[in-house]
Amino acid sequence: MSRRSNGLVGVWAEAQRQQQRQLEARARQQREYERQQRAYQREVARSHREQQQAYRQQREAEARRRTEELDAQVAALQGLLAAGCRAPAFRAASLTRSERLEPFAPGALAQPVPMPDPGQYQAQGGWTAGRRAQAQAEARARFEQDWHAAQAAEAQRQRQLAQYQRQYQQWADGQLADVRRHNAGVAEMTTALRAGSDPEAAVEYFSAALYASAAWPEGFPRQVSAAYDAAARELVLDWELPRFDVVPEAKSVRYLYNADQDKETARPVTQRRALYRDVLAQCVLLVLHDLFAADEFGALEAVTLNGFVDDHDPATGRRAQIVLASVMAPRAVFTGLNLEQVSAVDCLLDGLRGQLSAKPDQRTAVRPGRRPADVGNGVVTHGGDEEPDLLEMDPVAFEALVAELFQAMGMQAVTTQRSNDGGVDVDALDPAPIRGGKIVVQVKRYRNTVPPTAVRDLYGTVQHAGANKGVLVTTSKFGPGSHTFANGKPLELVSGSELVDLLHRHGLRGRLGTGGGRAVPAQRAAADPRQALATTPDTPPGDADDHSVLGMGWTGTVALDVCALVCHGNRVLSDDHFVFYNNLRTSDGTVRALPPAAPDKAAIRVSFDALPAEADRLVLVAAIDPAVNPEADLSGFTDACIRLLDPSRTEQGRLDVSDGRPGETALVLGSFRRRANGDWDFVLGGKGYRGGLEELVQDYGIEVA
Repeated sequence: MSRRSNGLVGVWAEAQRQQQRQLEARARQQREYERQQRAYQREVARSHREQQQAYRQQREAEARRRTEELDAQVAALQGLLAAGCRAPAFRAASLTRSERLEPFAPGALAQPVPMPDPGQYQAQGGWTAGRRAQAQAEARARFEQDWHAAQAAEAQRQRQLAQYQRQYQQWADGQLADVRRHNAGVAEMTTALRAGSDPEAAVEYFSAALYASAAWPEGFPRQVSAAYDAAARELVLDWELPRFDVVPEAKSVRYLYNADQDKETARPVTQRRALYRDVLAQCVLLVLHDLFAADEFGALEAVTLNGFVDDHDPATGRRAQIVLASVMAPRAVFTGLNLEQVSAVDCLLDGLRGQLSAKPDQRTAVRPGRRPADVGNGVVTHGGDEEPDLLEMDPVAFEALVAELFQAMGMQAVTTQRSNDGGVDVDALDPAPIRGGKIVVQVKRYRNTVPPTAVRDLYGTVQHAGANKGVLVTTSKFGPGSHTFANGKPLELVSGSELVDLLHRHGLRGRLGTGGGRAVPAQRAAADPRQALATTPDTPPGDADDHSVLGMGWTGTVALDVCALVCHGNRVLSDDHFVFYNNLRTSDGTVRALPPAAPDKAAIRVSFDALPAEADRLVLVAAIDPAVNPEADLSGFTDACIRLLDPSRTEQGRLDVSDGRPGETALVLGSFRRRANGDWDFVLGGKGYRGGLEELVQDYGIEVA
């Protein structure tokens, strides 16, 4: 019995030990779990504190940035006069236009159609003399058929090349004549300025100097009324000054952590008033400086300047020109001033004996000196009510202005009734023989790009009305889809910038917004986009020396248009970023079509580093030119490659692209894609389209009617 009892006790004791070990293990696991939970909570709390700290630092940094911007605005206002005195002076030479025009670039039409090689038409097969003779006859027939086809294609190419060359020569002659007329007008104006006998020339020149001033801040108003007293050699003008809100109302920005919001500290009213008064005095002195500095002809002995703000008169509540400063500055006195060191208010009041409102923030006026109307000859006004904003005009008044433009161009033109006009806003009749006839005009006062549907509707109106031509006039612009539809049809598209130029050329007034599209006196925008290309500066933003030329070459006789799209992903940034035969460059000049140089058949110039920040792809495409090869497809597009050239046209490498396929008329050659480090890689394309360029560009977000 004792041995059996001892055995049961041992089993029981072992079970107790096992149970104890399990309890201890679970206790250890519980303690470890609790430790991990405490560590996790500490990590969450630490991460939350770090996030809160990062958020707080971000908001505080943003508040500091806004404060720095306010300080920078004030510093710019305080240094307005000193900075303006260091700007280059205006010169009459800047008004002249270059006679350099875009060269004749026939593209694929310059390449003769290759004639078939008889050596490639050898008879194949034949064990008997009769079979060999038959094979030779078949080969000779194939050669003669291909030779006659090549001869016909070459004759057609030569006819098209001659027609294109005649069109180019007519355009070039017209552009050159316009440039020479403009430059002759500038030369005539400078001659009159030297003689000092033409008040109109003096007013036009000095108004242009003020509008083109590099010293006058971009956001400040530009409105002038002026007259010139030839006997006293004195220019008298009213010039618009900035209003009180030019001085920032806030002094600083501080982030309040507890309330999680920004708090602006207001700039003391006395400080704002003092700074505004100083800014007005600087503006007056700066205008005087610009005028005397631009006088390279000795036409000015004195300048009388009345500075006004266009605001509500506190006495009447009506809009009025309130004169806040006035001064008559003789040249002898003004040129003796060291403007970079003067106190602007003291200089204006004591140095020049001028007037300055004691409370300009309250629009307290001063008695103006001599006014332009007091001079006795014609007063010329630029800006303000005399230069209406086309975007803000009443629609009926805008249509009437377009009709007046057509009348000024020598046509008969009337506006139509507002109802039942059949989509016609202006009826015009060109009396010129052959090219004249009935013209229907539609007017679109748009701010955004005119959709291709509007151009399509105009074409339907032209056909319905039996007119010779349709003209679509807009305050905005047209995209490549509109130009593609209008190509080859009796349609003419007039964009906003072209409209402003036509108005000024025919003695009418108009501007687009506060500055866009407004031509300064004696310096007009080009009406033809090719002239705009020819007269741009030698190095616009996209024309820096650091650029690449993509030369495109292929075998075969097919004529192609090579185009480029600046994209974000698979969407073109805008219609302006589609470079093709009707839009030879982007507005910033970063991508443009170039005349090709052998052995290339097409060329695109790209400044990769200057492309817009949002652009991550440059897509190259090729499409059949329907004007040259209306029945062709891309089966003749073979052995194609892109040559990478540096600015000196030295080849840096070659990129092979896919061959064309039968039935397809447009092809994505490939795309340059921006990597995270800023480099650009080339990705081969290959997707083809049977619907031509129109179908292709629709895939990239361009609307084509």
